[in-house]
Amino acid sequence: MFTGIVQGTAEIVEIINRKAFRTHTLRFPRKSIEGLQPGASIAHNGCCLTVTALHDDLVSFDLMQETLRVTNLGELEQGDRVNFERAARFGDEIGGHQMSGHILCTAKVVEVISSENNHQIRFTLPQEYAHYLFTKGYIGVDGISLTIGRVSGAEFDVNLIPETLARTNIGGRRPGDRVNIEIDPQTQAIVDTVERILSQRES
Repeated sequence: MFTGIVQGTAEIVEIINRKAFRTHTLRFPRKSIEGLQPGASIAHNGCCLTVTALHDDLVSFDLMQETLRVTNLGELEQGDRVNFERAARFGDEIGGHQMSGHILCTAKVVEVISSENNHQIRFTLPQEYAHYLFTKGYIGVDGISLTIGRVSGAEFDVNLIPETLARTNIGGRRPGDRVNIEIDPQTQAIVDTVERILSQRES
């Protein structure tokens, strides 16, 4: 489980491509990987990945075909940075919202509005996921727990504080970029249940 409170960014230093398979090696801040062991989970742009190897401050992860298909991780190149969060532990403060690290889809950046004290980004989701969007609802964007602002059909915006911009990679997003999306699990469960009950009544 994750909380959507990104702990920093890590640089991709090596990518090994195989057929429908990739291995990423990233350089992490040393303090962030203290006690890390193979088999542990770390979210990359919100996507839960398993540690396969460690050497000093370098950590490797394997990405399967489904991960490459559903997320934006297959688009990354050497030198890119990803948001990371280590798995939550019992007793940790939950500052964001409960997240699984399972990416539902990607969204495209439509517009970036930045001023001296404000930074707003507008995204568009695939239409089939628009029914999960609610003003003031939670959403995971590249692993960042955010509150949804305005909603219009399949489009929504988020407003970002300076701390989020400093700690994550979202400040570098531009129109046309794709971000990983995880819908709040409770929202998804409620919407799916209500729709299923209404469908059964209609039939």
